[in-house]
Amino acid sequence: MAANRSRRLRKKLRVDEFQEFGFDVNWTFNESVTEEQIDAIVDQFIDEVIEPAGLGYHGGGHKEWEGIIATQDIGKCTEENRAAVKAFFDAQPVSDLEIGELFDIWWG
Repeated sequence: MAANRSRRLRKKLRVDEFQEFGFDVNWTFNESVTEEQIDAIVDQFIDEVIEPAGLGYHGGGHKEWEGIIATQDIGKCTEENRAAVKAFFDAQPVSDLEIGELFDIWWG
């Protein structure tokens, strides 16, 4: 019966071609990192990883950060997006990096 859903209903339900995948990301800056360094690293993360891939980051923190990454438009994050986030933070002064699996951000 699901095959009979109209395009409008599929969009409203965020299923099929309107399904959106994202992933959680959490990290902790090392104690030696200053406020200015945190600002610079987060700006660099947005400029080099998030924006070029058409992604959005919603989250925040001070020394301990947590958030979700999803596409800016209707779409699905990929394993390549997860790998890019991991590669970026592997080169930063952070610990406790956790990158979650892809999940449906509407139906979790």
